Amino acid sequence: MAEFMDLEAQDGVRMAWNVVPGTKQEGSNCVVPISAIYTPIKHYPNLPVLPYAPLRCRTCRSILNPFSIVDFAAKIWICPFCFQRNHFPPHYASISDDNLPAELFPQYTTIEYESPGDKSSLPLPPVFMFVVDTCIIEEEMSYLKSALSQAIDLLPDNSLVGLVTFGTLVHVHELGFAQIPKTYVFKGSKDVSKDQLLDQLNFFLNKPKPTAGVIAGARDGLSSDTIARFLLPASDCEFALNSVLEELQKDPWPISPDQRATRCTGTALSIAANLLGACVPGSGARIMAFVGGPSTDGPAAIVSKNLSEPIRSHKDLDKDSAPHYHKAVKFYDTLSKQLVHQGHVLDLFACALDQVGVAELKVAVEKTGGLVVLAESFGHSVFKDSLRRVFHSEDYDLGLCSNGIFEINCSKDIKVQGIIGPCASLEKKGPLCSDTVVGQGNTSAWKMCGLDKATTLCLIFEIVKKDIPDATIQSTSNQFYFQFLTYYQHNSGQMRLRVTTLSRRWVAGPGSIQDLISGFDQEAAAVVMARLVSFKMEIEAEFDPIRWLDKALIHICSRFGDYQKDSPSSFSLSPRFSIFPQFIFHLRRSQFVQVFNNSPDETAYFRMILNRENVTNSVVMIQPSLISYSFHSGPEPALLDVAAIAADRILLLDSYFTVVIFHGATIAQWRKAGYHNQPEHQAFAQLLQAPRDDADAIMKERFPVPRLVICDQHGSQARFLLAKLNPSATYNSDARIPGGDIIFTDDVSFEVFLDHLQRLAVQ
Repeated sequence: MAEFMDLEAQDGVRMAWNVVPGTKQEGSNCVVPISAIYTPIKHYPNLPVLPYAPLRCRTCRSILNPFSIVDFAAKIWICPFCFQRNHFPPHYASISDDNLPAELFPQYTTIEYESPGDKSSLPLPPVFMFVVDTCIIEEEMSYLKSALSQAIDLLPDNSLVGLVTFGTLVHVHELGFAQIPKTYVFKGSKDVSKDQLLDQLNFFLNKPKPTAGVIAGARDGLSSDTIARFLLPASDCEFALNSVLEELQKDPWPISPDQRATRCTGTALSIAANLLGACVPGSGARIMAFVGGPSTDGPAAIVSKNLSEPIRSHKDLDKDSAPHYHKAVKFYDTLSKQLVHQGHVLDLFACALDQVGVAELKVAVEKTGGLVVLAESFGHSVFKDSLRRVFHSEDYDLGLCSNGIFEINCSKDIKVQGIIGPCASLEKKGPLCSDTVVGQGNTSAWKMCGLDKATTLCLIFEIVKKDIPDATIQSTSNQFYFQFLTYYQHNSGQMRLRVTTLSRRWVAGPGSIQDLISGFDQEAAAVVMARLVSFKMEIEAEFDPIRWLDKALIHICSRFGDYQKDSPSSFSLSPRFSIFPQFIFHLRRSQFVQVFNNSPDETAYFRMILNRENVTNSVVMIQPSLISYSFHSGPEPALLDVAAIAADRILLLDSYFTVVIFHGATIAQWRKAGYHNQPEHQAFAQLLQAPRDDADAIMKERFPVPRLVICDQHGSQARFLLAKLNPSATYNSDARIPGGDIIFTDDVSFEVFLDHLQRLAVQ
């Protein structure tokens, strides 16, 4: 595992197969697809940034890299992707073996370019459009106002800010008119087109509307004064914005007791997108939506106003009996295309006890690379701390960047099926595109409107080579090459190009199984399977995820395990594969696959986070980590099993979305008796404090900030821990450990699961 972590530290890439199967047939026999999990703008402390434009191959447009073959005498380089011979331009005249440009250094397989030509144009300031729900109770309103005013204090001074509030009606606030608060009001039940919006906001009072062409910002048809009425630098409008927020009232329209509030979320987001599209197209703008309940009005309602109609559940979606669902998804899909075209991001902060429609909004947030936070209330630390982290640029800066375009190049025997992750296809078809499409496919370029240093894509490839040429040829050219290009606007405002070039050996033929095993990264493979199964559950009707995962695992074990036929006791797996069955066991029980007991909103939220996180974080979501603290030993990892529970232990469970500190029964009694406050029981006080410190450290560097649950054995909140443990002791097992615990479940335990797996794999 360590060498895969080293590769990730150098290039931000983890591949399920680091030795690649060489033919189409071998590839499909491997079950887990040929895939790469790549973090495009991962932060590296010593990444070289080159102040000149990159050299491109003249046929395939790939960029000069350490794998290019260079002829110093003739000043020619050969592209490893298409074997084209390219001449070096005159300013490379002095290169030699001892005088290499940085992009040819073998250790700089990942490098960044900042071309000097971009310096002349002023960097565009970041734009934040706050879209705020006012159909919430007074208490929530006050929490939200205080969180927003804190956020406004943290905004960069040069950033432009706008405000839209919505309830029954949509209010667009004219912040540039500081004398009195001035708003433009739109009816929430009908969608407003861009032209209607501009006319109603009096954009063409002083400057006549252009007769032809697209209206796009100060360059095309709008005066900068009119734009400045709605989008102002944060330093200029801080007072106006805070006074509007202070005055902000709960939506005044009366609600009868048997009805929900009239809330037009879709219309408000559409108006915000149209306003940004007219004023600042192509700049790094973010719509930050703060939603406190379900949309009941307008084109994207998810439920009717009658409280007698419940909000859709997973069962309704499966039976296709959710009347509003498809219409709302279609609306947000259209909105996502508009936002991607404009280069703008939609961030969602959904805080309510009930569902608000994250499942419908998912397409717009995910395709624009937006952030998503789901909490129970605007007063909850999950929301407040996460919002602060978006703007707070200290040690744990998110590194928000914008306007990204991600491109890929690879050797001719490989095609790309698609990407599962926060991006949108740019429909750039070409010889690299496979006929099979997974996720955002049928293209070799993707738009990433919003990306940060943790955003991670999962690329799925296929091998197209049918047969193996002679062994002689194989030994000379047995490398596959991949190049990932990310062109993006750095948070300094400058445009940059990040280039990562990889090379992986391929093998084929009878003796290749040992080579494949040696290059298998089981953590990356588990994460690819998790993203794939989530994706399939969303798009394939009648898909059975448990059966699909089980079949895949049985195939892998029978192909790569060591055993004698029909003898389960002889079965063993190489250390490279040994934890993979355990990952799949926990994935089958995880919230990504088991939607029972989760609302469609929660499931959509979990999957959105899984689809944008790196391998290490995703593995924690699939198989949480458990650390045990006791008087007998320091903190040590414990098995994720009910046997880990003991009366004199404290357990710290990190399941990514929640961090649980679980006190055993004896520890809880001592704590309630106040022993930790007595000077002679200093050691006990330290034992109680240690997991708190570790939990704080975990929560500090994570986004969204996880929920902290502190609970006692046999308490009601202990369910957060028990739900994740392997049920090796249930209510109908014989031996019970004194001071331990049992789980009331009929789920199979990992031992039984392995037993069945071995029996099926050796058949």
